[in-house]
This record gives sequence, C-alpha cells and structure tokens, in this order.
Amino acid sequence: MNAWTSEWSMAHLVVAPVLVPLAAAGVLAAIGAQHRRVKAAIGLLSCVLMLATAVALLLWVDGQDRPGAFGVYLPGNWPAPFGIVLVADRLSAMMLVLVAATGLASLLYSLARWHRAGVHFQVLLQLQLMGLNGAFLTADLFNLFVFFEVLLAASYGLLLHGGGEARVRSGLHYIAINLVASLLFLIGVSLLYGVTGTLNMADIAAKLPAVPASDRGLLHAGAALLAIAFLAKAAIWPMNFWLPAAYRAASTPVAGLFAILTKVGVYAILRLWTLCFPATAGGSALFGSEALVWGGLATLAFGTVGMLASHNLARVVAFSIIGSSGTVVAAAGFDHPALTAGALFYLASATLAAAAMFLLVELMDRARGVDPDRPSALITDDRLPSFAEAEPPPIDANLDDLAMPLVGRAIPGAVIFLSLSFLVGTLVLAGLPPLSGFVAKVAMLSAVLAMPAHTGPAGAGALLFTLQVVLGLLAVVALSRVGLRVFWSPEERPPPRLRVAESVPVAALLGLCVALVLAGEPALRYMSATAAALHDPQHYIATVQAARPVASPGGVR
Repeated sequence: MNAWTSEWSMAHLVVAPVLVPLAAAGVLAAIGAQHRRVKAAIGLLSCVLMLATAVALLLWVDGQDRPGAFGVYLPGNWPAPFGIVLVADRLSAMMLVLVAATGLASLLYSLARWHRAGVHFQVLLQLQLMGLNGAFLTADLFNLFVFFEVLLAASYGLLLHGGGEARVRSGLHYIAINLVASLLFLIGVSLLYGVTGTLNMADIAAKLPAVPASDRGLLHAGAALLAIAFLAKAAIWPMNFWLPAAYRAASTPVAGLFAILTKVGVYAILRLWTLCFPATAGGSALFGSEALVWGGLATLAFGTVGMLASHNLARVVAFSIIGSSGTVVAAAGFDHPALTAGALFYLASATLAAAAMFLLVELMDRARGVDPDRPSALITDDRLPSFAEAEPPPIDANLDDLAMPLVGRAIPGAVIFLSLSFLVGTLVLAGLPPLSGFVAKVAMLSAVLAMPAHTGPAGAGALLFTLQVVLGLLAVVALSRVGLRVFWSPEERPPPRLRVAESVPVAALLGLCVALVLAGEPALRYMSATAAALHDPQHYIATVQAARPVASPGGVR
C-alpha cells in the first residue's frame, strides 16, 4: 500500500512544475504594481517550490533500481496515445533542476532593482518557467509546440524588459528567427502526423520502423524540418546570428535566465533523435547523425572564435553558450552513451556557470565605475512608470534607501568576491581543473579515446578531441582578457558596493558547479544512467504506452 501511495504521489508531482508557476502567474497578474514586496514573496515562493519539486523528482528517478525510471502523469485521464502525457525521467528531471536553479537565482537578483523596471516582469518570468518546465516534461509533439510558444512569448516580453533601443532592435531579430522556426516546427509536425497518424513521441518511435518505403522520404522531410527548428532554437551554426546581440542587450537577470533557453532546443534534439532514430530504427537508423556531428563541431569552433573576437563579458558568455550547445549536439550525434554522459555533465555545468557569469556582468561594470545598463524607468511603491527618460542617478543611488545589507563596503571585500567569482566561472566555462567543466571534458575525451574506430563520421572523433583541448585554451584567453581589463586597470575607481540580493545568486550558482565536483562520482553515475536510457529508448516507449490513469489512494479515479 505504501509503495502504491508513493507511486500515486510521485505521478501527481510530475505536473507540479507546470501548475505552480502557472498559478503564481495568475495571482501575480491580479496584484497591483504598488505591492512589490507581496509580488516578490509570491515569486520567490513559487521558485522555491519548483526547485524542491524538481529535486524530489530527480532523487526519485535516481533511486529506482529498474533500467528506465519514469514518473508518468495523464492530465486528461486518457491513456497514450489519445491523451496528453507528461513524463519525468532522468533527463527531464535534470533539466527541471537547472530551470528552477537559474530561475530562482535570476529572480533573487532582480529584486535588487530590476523587478521595478516593468509592470509585468514577475508574471512573464513565471510564464517563462512554466513553458520551460512543460517543454521538458511533455511526451507529445503538439504540447511541445504549445510550451515552446508559451516560453517564447514570455521571452519576447522579458527581452524588452528595462527598455532601450538596443533591446528593441535585438528583440525584433530574436522574434523573427523564432517565428520562422515555429513555422518550420508546425510544418514538420504536420508531415510526421500525416505519415504516422500520431503525435505522441513514444507512439511515433514505435510506429516508425513500420513506415513503408514509399512514405519514408516524407517522414525524413518532416524530421529534417523539425530538426532545423530545434537547431535554430539551440543556436547551432549558421542559425545562431541572433543570440549574441539578444543576450547582450537583455537585462542582467533576464540574461541569466536565458542561459537555459537554448538548452530547450538541445533537449528536443536529444529526446527526439535518440527516441525516433536509434540504431534499431530500420531504414531510418541514425538519420541525420552526420549533420548533428558536423553542425555541432562547426558551432563549437564558431562559439570559441566569437569569444576571442569579443571584448564585452556579456558577448563572451553568449558565445560560450553557443559553443556549449554545439558540444552537446555533436556528442549526441556519435550515438555513444559514454560520450553523451560526459556531454550531459558538461551541459549542466556550463549552464550554471553561464547564468552566474551573466549575473556578474552588471557587478563587474559597477566595479569599473560605469552603469551602462540602467533601466529606462523604475516602478516605485506608489506610482506606475511614466516610461519617460530621466537623468541617470549616480552608480550607488537607491542602495541605502532599500534597507538591504551590503557586501563589500570596503574595496577589498567586494573586489575579492567579484574576482573569485569570475575566476571560478572562467575555470568552469574553459574546462580547466579542478572544477566541473574539467570533469566534463575529461569524461568526454575519455569516451572519444575509447570509441570504436567506426563510430561517427570518419575523422570526427579526432576533431572533437582536438577542438575540446585547443578551444578550451582559447576560451581562457578570451575570458582572461576581460578579467584583466576589470581587475588590473590602474584607474582610480570608487569602492564597488554589492547588494546581498545580487551576490547570493552568483555564489549559489557557482557553488552548484563546485558541488558537481565534490559529488562527481554520483553525478557521473547519474549522467551515465541518463545516457544509457536515451540510447536504449525501448523502456521509455513501453512505459509511456502502458501508462494508465492512476487511481487515488481512496479508490477514486
């Protein structure tokens, strides 16, 4: 009875990451802008609940002793493939934790001043988190499209948060590329539905080997259109021209949250490609694997060159996100579980570090004595913003009147915090010892050396090995150049003053990167189990197809 009750509880917990931010967004939309503290408390409570739920799901799936551990929820009480299905497995649980961690950090950072720069910031952030969580949990293509559109619609508003010409200009480019990608998504889904007669991912994977040869070209065309849509969202070269400018223009907390945004496209590629085109897929076996490998390698090289060509920290970090997406996509294309496991470890590490580095951008600018990213208008407790441009206040304006503790009143304390945080972030993004980026690269390089010679396109494994080593050193050069300009300049500067609300999120995200090293063995074991389940999708297919409405403990369905 206890095991059945636990199963019932975990099955219903799967939907919580979608319902919690949705409910929070509804409540926040009904609260006036003058109640900032109430809205901040509701937003923080929502993010904390999401983080607790995500961690609970991750621990639950990791604690199962069967090969594929899944929590399945049927929102409409209809079995697959007729109804909507939400599935929490090891991969989606890991992504939920990353979303909750970056979302909580970005929200906490915004409470220092950025949440006052727009009326609906809190609502948009919760809708963004809901869309991200839904995309990682859904098991059918139609709802994947719905959640994609929810998170994209929220991201359009968040990108414009704070005002300014640069945000509007980059926002138009961002919206245009995503609208095109969404159109390709719809066309691809339509083609797949026409061939297979279903939109449930597991059902598509089960029916795909039986597709007649006459329809296989149409099937591949639909899959290719879907892949283009996902790769554009994942910022794979050459469809990533929109990302550096958009992420550079975004406000600091929004850029921190956007660090996870491209990983939605990467997740979709990992999920659908390993599910629908494994080596056992008959005439469609490993369809598109070479395109994933070479596209990922080109993106990795492009991202590193972009880092070298950039002198602004935000652009450097934006290009590092491009490089990390390319690394994971290329690794997945080899269809080698050990390499995928290392890439997943790298994905988690790079996402946390990039989010922390984006939050550091504004703090390091303040240390240089400049504040180039001031919101065009701030909401006070008793009035709505006029959105009229005002004379910018001094750098430290409105610090003391917020009655918030400060970190680093003396220069050494603040500079030490900033320099150590920047150093840790640099080590993680560049993959240098002893932090998590190094562990991830060692895992990937070891897998490349152990791969059979025929795995992947000819010469691609050696090229991936070389690029990981050489481009990591170039990333050190790019990041070190930015750090030297900030911390070693001889100019006289006023003492930088850092709010606790700005410093704690940075420290927490980088602390998670350190925790990945301290818990390296169980973390790598988790990633290996995740990769094994991805590359052997039969457990996923069987679990989803066998899912039935779960009766309540009292016997009511």
